[in-house]
Amino acid sequence: MLVSKLHYHRVSNLLDVYFDGQSLHTFTPEFLRVHSPSAEVQGHGKPILVTNKKDVAIQAIEQVGHYAVRIIFNDGHNTGLYSWDYLFHLAQNHDALWQTYLANLKQNKASRDALIPIKITH
Repeated sequence: MLVSKLHYHRVSNLLDVYFDGQSLHTFTPEFLRVHSPSAEVQGHGKPILVTNKKDVAIQAIEQVGHYAVRIIFNDGHNTGLYSWDYLFHLAQNHDALWQTYLANLKQNKASRDALIPIKITH
């Protein structure tokens, strides 16, 4: 499945991903961050539970060849390459992945909320 367009909405903090110009899936930065394909998160086969990312945002998106993007998050994470296939997998399994993530947080008594709330005003 090819990604034909990405559109990040800074105000609503949502990323629209268009697959083959037909289907659209909207992701939150939090979902993408906690499901990063990076070795840091995937743990070489044993995924690491990423916590406290409810307020994470996308700082930049860089195209990598014709097959992926690197998403740079405002928490400094930038090592995952989101291939078109991986983004499609995330879109197709979004609800199950999210419910599993929430269950893992609960089981580990962890939180989505930031450790220290920070508010930036303009």
